[in-house]
Amino acid sequence: MRVRFAPSPTGLQHIGGFRTALFSWLLARHTGGQFLIRIEDTDTARSIPGAIEALLGGYEWLEMNWDEGPVVGGPYGPYFQTQRRALYASCAARLIEIGAAYCCFCTPERLQEVREAQRQAGQPPRYDRLCRALPVDVAVARAAAGEAFVVRLATPLEGQTIVDDELRGAVVFENANLDDPVLLKTNGLPTYHLAHIVDDHFMGITHVIRAEEWISSAPLHVVIYHALGWAVPRLVHVPDVLGREGGKKLSKRFGAIPILEYRDLGYLPEAVLNYMALLGWSYDGETDVLSRDELIAAFSLDRVGTAPARYDEERLLWLNGVYIRHLSLDELTGRALPFMERSGAEGGLPDVVARPLDRAYTSHVLALEQERMKTLAEAPSLTAFFFTPTLSYAASELLAKRMTQSQSLEGLRRTHDLLTSMLEWNAAAMETPLRALVEELGLKPIQLFTAIRVAVTGRTISPPLFETMEVLGRSTTLARLEKAIALLRAWPEEEPTS
Repeated sequence: MRVRFAPSPTGLQHIGGFRTALFSWLLARHTGGQFLIRIEDTDTARSIPGAIEALLGGYEWLEMNWDEGPVVGGPYGPYFQTQRRALYASCAARLIEIGAAYCCFCTPERLQEVREAQRQAGQPPRYDRLCRALPVDVAVARAAAGEAFVVRLATPLEGQTIVDDELRGAVVFENANLDDPVLLKTNGLPTYHLAHIVDDHFMGITHVIRAEEWISSAPLHVVIYHALGWAVPRLVHVPDVLGREGGKKLSKRFGAIPILEYRDLGYLPEAVLNYMALLGWSYDGETDVLSRDELIAAFSLDRVGTAPARYDEERLLWLNGVYIRHLSLDELTGRALPFMERSGAEGGLPDVVARPLDRAYTSHVLALEQERMKTLAEAPSLTAFFFTPTLSYAASELLAKRMTQSQSLEGLRRTHDLLTSMLEWNAAAMETPLRALVEELGLKPIQLFTAIRVAVTGRTISPPLFETMEVLGRSTTLARLEKAIALLRAWPEEEPTS
């Protein structure tokens, strides 16, 4: 099988577009075929600088390698449509020659008048085929005289056109309802209707997987294929991906972000790939976590549905957390370090923290936070207290519920003395004597341990306390306890917290 994804650089591709491309890529990899990338850049006025680089960067991040296309080349290039205009012109000329297309000299102003009159009459706006009746010699003379024209398809006026869709079966269209679309614009560049057909034919594409919005245009494409005497590739119109609000198609306006923003937000490419595959395709209706190799082995078109899929950001976030927990500690460290070493303004650790970070120490830190992490970008905020030289918190936070200032002060002082005298510095060695201290002071574990936790982390929620103190080390832990003790001593006596 030879499949392709052919985006236009008029915007940055989001997860919906990459999902459609992923289906093509998985089909090619499953069957041992080829996956092509072709850039449909004929809409030069709307092309966005950097869009192509972002597109290819997205494929590289997701490790969706392509067999032919930009950068890698191939035997059917060039792979940019603006570099293939002579081929489109020759095919358009062929269609005119056989009477399947014609030159249209109508101005934009006249076309606007026609559409407005049709709207007022309650008719669907379409071209009124005025120039279709022009004798060929008249059209040739007007074109030779330099009059601007487009080339339009002469669609059949009677009968039916049948589109065979791999997911929906035979879809029947009445030819009387078809328009005569523009195939070649006045600047000589083709529209999608002509260009993709010519390219798919000459590039040997066997399966065209695209969004279901193209079903209504598919009969026009079938007409062109038949007119040129070419075989129609297998057409697969996959369901839309809907945004999280209002049931609208996923787009920049309705919840979509460019694919590389997921990388910058700390998502793992394997998690995003896994999630995208399940947007409209199902393995068994129950399994959510599938590796790249498992997806390739299992993918088939008969498991692609026709109902719209819905983008669920929380589901993606959950899945990303699953993948993070499955990483080895060394791999997690390697992936998280770039996020932690960003500047503070970019979401990294505070700028007072020296870079580069010690990898061994960072691994110990991340081992405590791995279970809680949902994205790599959370690593700096979750781990900052392990690296910052000072902590900032209010003295009141050192008092757990129903504790007085004196109780908390005594608990922290006794904790400091106990830890100072310890011969071994590890979690197991700390836990038993500290729990005994809780009993001796007549407190509940949550009361003393909350005070210690805030003293050594500056937070009420942290990784397991004893393991945290082990990683922080003896000197840092004791110094932070001393600061907390001094803070409480300087704080006015108050009633127990409620």
